[in-house]
Amino acid sequence: MARLHNFSAGPAVLPVPVIDALREALPEFGQARAGLMEISHRSKDFQAVIDAAEARLRSLLGIPKDYAVVFLQGGASMQFYMSALNIAGPTDGIDYIETGTWSSKAIKEGARVCDARVVWSSKATRFDRVPQPGEALAVRDSAVALHYTSNNTVAGTQLQAAPDVAVPLIGDLSSDIGSRAIDVGRHAVIYAGAQKNLGPSGVTAVILSPWAIERSKAADAARPGGLPSMLNYALMAAKGSMFNTPNTLGIFALERVLAWMQDRGGVAFFEQRNKARADALYAVLDGSPFWTPRALPGSRSMMNVTWGIHDPALEPIFVRESDAAGLLALKGHRSMGGLRASLYNALPDAAVEALVDFLGVFEARHG
Repeated sequence: MARLHNFSAGPAVLPVPVIDALREALPEFGQARAGLMEISHRSKDFQAVIDAAEARLRSLLGIPKDYAVVFLQGGASMQFYMSALNIAGPTDGIDYIETGTWSSKAIKEGARVCDARVVWSSKATRFDRVPQPGEALAVRDSAVALHYTSNNTVAGTQLQAAPDVAVPLIGDLSSDIGSRAIDVGRHAVIYAGAQKNLGPSGVTAVILSPWAIERSKAADAARPGGLPSMLNYALMAAKGSMFNTPNTLGIFALERVLAWMQDRGGVAFFEQRNKARADALYAVLDGSPFWTPRALPGSRSMMNVTWGIHDPALEPIFVRESDAAGLLALKGHRSMGGLRASLYNALPDAAVEALVDFLGVFEARHG
């Protein structure tokens, strides 16, 4: 069976060299004389894997030396709750920027443990925009942190840069981490589910500032009985992601994706490439009234391009015909409808070129 062009929003396409490395490691990994999924996470063989994963992530993102890196389970959905639990007490406030489905879920989970307040939202216009650089945010002076989602996979929007505020930042970078340069040092917490740009599902990379570690320790001390062990940032960092058995296969795949990124030229290479590919697709969508892009200019994502057709009845036809043409997973999220193309780092350029060509063919056929 030939591999087709996969625009899935996640779990997303993986680099073929990483798939090859997984295939090779499953029956026998290195000198372990057993398969990768069969060796102890306490073995020196796996310790070398997780150490390499951390070192590569630090190098690619420019993570400060005093920041902790942990690889956890539970995905970004667990971090919605875990980040608030470790950073804020019941009477502390975390402010939130609401830009889509996942930030809305983060607000809901944060409200379980702290005073969560929305200070900016585009919900009224179905999340068609995000805050622009310089746009005022009504962040409370008393807030201990501001939470934001950098890229919105469902709505197809993306902040141009991290919010410029005086309070510490909690950033959900799940769907654009590694796609462009970020200033890690401006953040207290960064978390990212791996299944977009870093690897397969089941692993979450979490980056913690020294301040965040101290907040976690304080939260543990203040709560009767302490924080649940599996939800304790300071404990997870102290144990080097090894408090319990981690997702060994997922971390190996993540390490191989990071190595592949380094070989291609690192984040700078992918940022330039991603912008060029997204620009080419948006140019087609903006170039004809046949197409109706969802996100407003200035808020558009380089990772998840969302659009519709002037006659919505043509959209299921588009999905069927694009699938038959070898362009997979172009149906929009169930909550938004329409169409969506996810252009993550591992998607080959040929896939974007094929989609651009197909848009022209489809419009000529149905316009």
